[in-house]
Amino acid sequence: MEMKYRVENRQLTIRLSGELDHHAAKNLMDSIDRLLEQNLPAKTFLDLGELTFMDSSGIAVVLRAKRRMEALSGSLVVINIPRQAARVLETAGLARYVEFC
Repeated sequence: MEMKYRVENRQLTIRLSGELDHHAAKNLMDSIDRLLEQNLPAKTFLDLGELTFMDSSGIAVVLRAKRRMEALSGSLVVINIPRQAARVLETAGLARYVEFC
């Protein structure tokens, strides 16, 4: 699992690549928390375009990022969702809580 990010005009883009499984999720959530605290973005884009696999641990990552952004009075948008990851997120019903593009 690799994470890259970019900050511009109070917008944070976090790009994930590789496999998002239970081994990677805890460290990833901690890293995202630190980025949000350091940058205080108004909007965060979570770019999943380079994920090769995501299990249900990815649901926890998305929900935690959503809650953290709400605490900052900001918003989260999940973008570039690969087909396999989209199935995981759709099965969990996350579209009711999180904006997907």
